[in-house]
Amino acid sequence: MAELGKKYCVYCLAEVSPLRFRCTECADIELCPECFSAGAEIGPHRRWHGYQLVDGGRFTLWGAEAEGGWSSREEQLLLDAIEQFGFGNWEDMAAHVGASRTPQEVMEHYVSMYIHGNLGKACIPDTIPNRVTDHTCPSGGPLSPSLTTPLPPLDISVAEQQQLGYMPLRDDYEIEYDQDAETLISGLSVNYDDDDVEIELKRAHVDMYVRKLKERQRRKNIARDYNLVPAFLGKDKKDKEKAPKRKITKEEKELRLKLRPLYQFMSCKEFEDFFENMHKERILRAKIRELQRYRRNGITKMEESAEYEAARHKREKRKENKNIASSKRGKEEGKEGEFAAIENLPGFELLSDREKVLCSSLNLSPARYVTVKTIIIKDHLQKRQGIPSKSRLPSYLDKVLKKRILNFLTESGWISRDAS
Repeated sequence: MAELGKKYCVYCLAEVSPLRFRCTECADIELCPECFSAGAEIGPHRRWHGYQLVDGGRFTLWGAEAEGGWSSREEQLLLDAIEQFGFGNWEDMAAHVGASRTPQEVMEHYVSMYIHGNLGKACIPDTIPNRVTDHTCPSGGPLSPSLTTPLPPLDISVAEQQQLGYMPLRDDYEIEYDQDAETLISGLSVNYDDDDVEIELKRAHVDMYVRKLKERQRRKNIARDYNLVPAFLGKDKKDKEKAPKRKITKEEKELRLKLRPLYQFMSCKEFEDFFENMHKERILRAKIRELQRYRRNGITKMEESAEYEAARHKREKRKENKNIASSKRGKEEGKEGEFAAIENLPGFELLSDREKVLCSSLNLSPARYVTVKTIIIKDHLQKRQGIPSKSRLPSYLDKVLKKRILNFLTESGWISRDAS
């Protein structure tokens, strides 16, 4: 007969008084941790039902053989304390766990079970990537002397310093980037009666100011790295003359201008290496295309390529000379071939050179053009004498043709501009 006050698992009938899982959808269904983790189902209970953890606080996480007999409730208080007070504050942690535990017991239990125990071996890797480092070391940390020490001043004359508003001892300028950034903190003061919202608001102002200072320093570093100050003063031209490099083509200059936004993400050396690698890539691509062209023409050896290039050069030279000769002949025959469509039509010999060009562009026969020209000039003379015009233009003459012919006759002086 089950003893009164004890709880048993409905599946395996094991005692679950210290810790059990109670189904929130089925009545009187309580399982031990082993059956619950195995997904046991009994009667109407299913493994996907909601559950509730019922903790008596008397069971141990590490088993009965663990030293000290720490209960689950004490383990939970210990983890809360290590999160709240931090590693090493054993006295505060012992007070949080309870009066039954001394600081020495708290330290030994946490170190033996959570660091050197199975849980620590499973969770803590052998090589910790984010170990605490000494930020004051000279290896480039946030507080290292290489970063806290100001950069050496620019090597410029006093007149150039005045021109730039540069203060060499402070490495500052009279007009900095975001000149009004200091207004964010100039009026801040810490008062004893500030509430949490006011304190957080002041911290936000300080964070904004720090970000603006970092952006200001970043721009200074970019200007120093890319020698923008000597370039502004015209000193970089002398340096370029002293150290000549390969000649940069117009296309490369345009590409460099397009890639200028990358300056803020790359150092000067990285950008120069990147640009030089792009140049090498273009050369390699051109060489690959040339080798592929050789392969398509049946050339498999580099000795044969020289002979092929010499023959190709001769062939292109002959083709160029042939094109020049044909262009000369075309110019001589151009005038005759230009009017081939209308030169055999009646009235062609009556037209001037300009009228021939007009009729050829309008696709108008010479006889029709002469008829329209005669009618327009006759109407113009009658209007000048005050005689009303009764003639009509032919039906094949639309508005566009009429306007073109009127403009031509006006420019040629056949009729006056006001009449057209």
